[in-house]
Amino acid sequence: MSEVRIFLSGCMGRMGRVITEMCEGYDDVAIVAGSDVVSNPHSAFPIYTDPNDCQEEFDVIIDFSHVSAFANVTKLAEERNKPIVMCTTGLSEEQKAELAALSKKVGVFYSGNMSLGINVLINLVKKAAAKLYPDFDIELVEEHHNKKLDAPSGTALMIADAMNETLNNQLEYVYERQSKRAQREKKELGIHSIRGGNIVGEHKVMFIGGEEILTVSHSAQTRSVFGRGAVAAARYMVGKNPGMYDMQDMIGDE
Repeated sequence: MSEVRIFLSGCMGRMGRVITEMCEGYDDVAIVAGSDVVSNPHSAFPIYTDPNDCQEEFDVIIDFSHVSAFANVTKLAEERNKPIVMCTTGLSEEQKAELAALSKKVGVFYSGNMSLGINVLINLVKKAAAKLYPDFDIELVEEHHNKKLDAPSGTALMIADAMNETLNNQLEYVYERQSKRAQREKKELGIHSIRGGNIVGEHKVMFIGGEEILTVSHSAQTRSVFGRGAVAAARYMVGKNPGMYDMQDMIGDE
């Protein structure tokens, strides 16, 4: 396979820098251009404020930016007829619908978390929810660094949605309880966000019964796990037909 040429949206952000450094160590991928609101005169590749100004040829887009860049980067994918790996979290329901519409024209890889371990966790908690609910209460806690803008995290919602789909959408998400004085209802799924320091990403699902507690957790030690997954997805998406793809598709094809 020839070298995969990547356009990196959000190249100057925290994850963008991780991916840039990572790609420097690979022989089969290269970042040929990127976009960001921040410039870098020392960058090894051109950086555009508007991704649609890009002059370089590329094979696939990785977007690890901010929801405000969504319209421009999806326009780039559509107009250049190139697949896109959408890693940006905090997308609105409208933007998710726009991604689905885009997938009818190009390949769209979308995941709330690019970590293999998180996707294994999702499989585990789906099985646990099916076996333990409603006898056990379910609570979800996510922890991230103090620079993260969205809460709860996209990964937390991905985990919650996976369990809820398993339970035929019986669960009702509760994000805070201080505004009401009422006993916890069985249908509640408490989702709690912690922000502080340099926490890369911690997710914990607790199944709380009368006599026992089952906890399933995942801890990301470095941001490289997300970057590595994004680059793997970029390789995977080259040449793919239009459609929606995710980590389960990629793992299943390996």
